[in-house]
Amino acid sequence: MKSKFFAASAILALPLLTSCAQPGADLQANVYQAGQVNQVQAAKEITILTVMPAQVEVDNTQNQKTAEVVGGVLGAVGGGLLGGGLTHNTGAGVDSAVLGGVAGAAAGSMVNSKALVAGVTIGYNEQGQILTSTQVGQMCQFKAGPALVVSTQQNETRVQPNAVCPPPAKS
Repeated sequence: MKSKFFAASAILALPLLTSCAQPGADLQANVYQAGQVNQVQAAKEITILTVMPAQVEVDNTQNQKTAEVVGGVLGAVGGGLLGGGLTHNTGAGVDSAVLGGVAGAAAGSMVNSKALVAGVTIGYNEQGQILTSTQVGQMCQFKAGPALVVSTQQNETRVQPNAVCPPPAKS
């Protein structure tokens, strides 16, 4: 009975584990919010001169909160099963569940609130002026040559990818 309860709890926690979003994915140059689509946006033609790897620090608090909840749930279930199963005492099982939940949530809180994601620093020529823009993205999305930079707000540079990454290797 207890093992069925643990299995059901683990299955219920699975969507929480898989809902962890890739931090920074929404910051890529070719990702737009709903209010930014079907709108006129300033764009300029540029020439990409260099593409260099960069790391971008992004907010990871949503994944941290998810890890705390999942850790708490799994810790409580595991603690309840272990505590109650070892002593055959319901009171001990409840105490163990509480302790396991606290320990699991504490373990989940160890997920950092900031994360480093892959980015690029793009050096480009815009009307004779050499500029750079660092943004979330992959090196393979950019190459030297013509590209487009889009601005949806003042001082924003969204250098649009001008190359296509190869498909991931099949394993």
